[in-house]
Amino acid sequence: MTKSARILALVAVALALLSAGGCNKLRARDQLNKGVQAYKNAKYEEAIGHFQQSVSLDPSLINARLYLATAYAQQYIPGADTPDNNQLGQQAIDVYKQVLEKDPKNINAIKGIAYLYLNMKKFEDAKDYYRKAVAADPNDPEPYYSVAVIDWTQAYQNAAEAKSAEGMKVDDDITKNKKLCPTLKEKNASLVEDGINDLTKALQLRPDYDDAMAYLNLLFRRKADLECGDPDARSADLKTADEWVDKTMATKKAKAEKQPGAQGITMDQPANK
Repeated sequence: MTKSARILALVAVALALLSAGGCNKLRARDQLNKGVQAYKNAKYEEAIGHFQQSVSLDPSLINARLYLATAYAQQYIPGADTPDNNQLGQQAIDVYKQVLEKDPKNINAIKGIAYLYLNMKKFEDAKDYYRKAVAADPNDPEPYYSVAVIDWTQAYQNAAEAKSAEGMKVDDDITKNKKLCPTLKEKNASLVEDGINDLTKALQLRPDYDDAMAYLNLLFRRKADLECGDPDARSADLKTADEWVDKTMATKKAKAEKQPGAQGITMDQPANK
């Protein structure tokens, strides 16, 4: 074969590969579109099949991986501790992590992993990914709120377990208990402080964030546990907690009044005679 013939043969092979690659990309997008349609119709298993084919045809198509992970996550049932259900959750996490390998700051993948870990009660893993979400978008109040919710959950569990062992209820006063109070303070002080700080940041970013206000109430009640030997400080914490209850209710009411139709039905007035 002459040199010219070899060059022409190589060009032909290259063109064939380019053509095949282009066809695969088109087929991948077609599978993605079909998967999206199936997903919108809540046909999640069918959607997963299309998204898997799309990823196989074009591994660089990030949206296909995102949709695949989301479809797995949609089928995951929080609290159902079965092998099949746990596998769905883990599959979703694995695919989200594949997205992050290609796009480390993809906020949807980061939040998706955090939310799944939260529902799996893998709290430290969840907090780790919510903090990554904060790093990716510092102006989003929701990751701060989510970390604070986990902090409160852990603090509440610690308080409930410690007090139950002493035959007490979770909101019983332990500030004068010279053994239990310091022990619980060691476990919960950083959780409570971090949670309050994160909710404060969330409210700076979204001043009408009523869910954050509600959890500030709950965290100040846990803070009241930790005022060892200082009943006045405990009373101050509980007063602050009550104030956050009032702020939460006022904010919810203000939001409701801004909704269309919030003033109720206006009846026609009788004509003056």
